[in-house]
Amino acid sequence: MAAISGQEFNSSRHAIILADRDCAQPTRSTRDQMLERTWRRTSISVPEHRTLTVLTKVDGGEPIAPPGSGIGAEAARNILLQPANRGTASAILFALLRIANQAPQNAVAIFPADHNLSDDRVFMRHVNFAFAAVEARPEMTVILGMAALGPECSYGWIEPGDQLSSSDPVRSVRRFVGQPEHSLAIELMRRGALWNSFVTVARVSTLLSVIMIAEPKLYSAFVSIRSAIGTRGERSVIERLYAGIPEVDFSGSVLAGGPVNLAVLPVSGVAFRSVLDSPAVPVAARTSNTSVAV
Repeated sequence: MAAISGQEFNSSRHAIILADRDCAQPTRSTRDQMLERTWRRTSISVPEHRTLTVLTKVDGGEPIAPPGSGIGAEAARNILLQPANRGTASAILFALLRIANQAPQNAVAIFPADHNLSDDRVFMRHVNFAFAAVEARPEMTVILGMAALGPECSYGWIEPGDQLSSSDPVRSVRRFVGQPEHSLAIELMRRGALWNSFVTVARVSTLLSVIMIAEPKLYSAFVSIRSAIGTRGERSVIERLYAGIPEVDFSGSVLAGGPVNLAVLPVSGVAFRSVLDSPAVPVAARTSNTSVAV
């Protein structure tokens, strides 16, 4: 059984929260609740001033940070506003370039804001382990895979391969499957496949390289305005950029292509559902043969 290494807070770690995923169309109040819940979760391991949140304009209005008892207040000041939803790849690339302008060699974890987890602290311990893994192997990208509680057809699946070492729970990725038919979902579950949580950990420079290889046109479009990101002129430049780029899904178009050094970390002891498609799951997830000590 592998033990978690590294401190909970680390000055070289960042977080990106995606508030508006392609598949998610929450109400304003639901989105705010989801954001606050995700801010609370990520703040366990990543300081709020190192957390970027990507929001999309809703009906031409400005996003409003949810109220809270101090939680998320600082993270709310680090909001990146997209003029339109152009897919998760664009949202991630936007945030990555903001971080890269300051610290391209730092590590980052990407979190959707539509997760309902039974134990945030146990989950974030796995995120800490993934951070430690990519800090030890800078070329690696780690996705967190959740124990499958049923043959779910609305989630993506990851079929894990071999362990990277006998003492390391991180495994290679054999294949991705996006929203399978019921019969295939049953087969994937039988084979020990995991639900794709979309939570991804890697160095900023590694993720930029992965996107550049998988989506060179999208990457070039963002790099062309990189000098404006983080400046007073960012908003007008971003609006022009988003008017001309297509929707690109990070998981389906970037990760599913099988980038080199892609790995999956099975998460044990945490039940998972999307906030939008199911109520909280009250049971504990089944454990894997290899797990992170919590």
